[in-house]
Amino acid sequence: MMNHRECFEALARHVTDADIVLPVYSSAFEWLDVRPSPLNYTAHGAMGLGSSHGLGLALGRPDRRVIVLDGDGSLLMNLGTLVTAASVAPKNFYHFVCENGTYEANGGHPIPNKGKVSFAGLARGAGYGSVHEFSDLKNFEQQIGAVLAEPGPVFGVLKVEPVGDQARDYNRIHGLAVRQAFKDAMAKS
Repeated sequence: MMNHRECFEALARHVTDADIVLPVYSSAFEWLDVRPSPLNYTAHGAMGLGSSHGLGLALGRPDRRVIVLDGDGSLLMNLGTLVTAASVAPKNFYHFVCENGTYEANGGHPIPNKGKVSFAGLARGAGYGSVHEFSDLKNFEQQIGAVLAEPGPVFGVLKVEPVGDQARDYNRIHGLAVRQAFKDAMAKS
């Protein structure tokens, strides 16, 4: 298993200033620390809908790469998004699920069928042509650049350790200034 923060630091080295990154729940707080950007679109409070928001952004803005940093518990609440993403197949859509086996934002309760469900298998079964699974940081660091260079939709499973306790300042995610910065950044191009 990978350390959540180290995994995101490796990913951040390949994210450009033009990319829209949509981190959900625990990933949001971790990602905002690793790579602050006005194009971070946080969907905290919409459990299960991060992938749908990201898909909508990818379809609406085909000129930008959209990277969703989903949680396994969150994705379980909206598995239909996998079929929809594979069907409409936006070339700029990169959907990563941070698999740690818990509903981390809700107290760390285990997800159903923990350790048995295959998120990579679900994505393949939904029709994704490009599916990756990472549990080793060195392997992830070596391959993430090539993965992000593939045409989407791309699905990746990031097997990470639970984040644990976090300082959660929700104003960093929901504040008026954050929303306005995103709107302004989107309007620039």
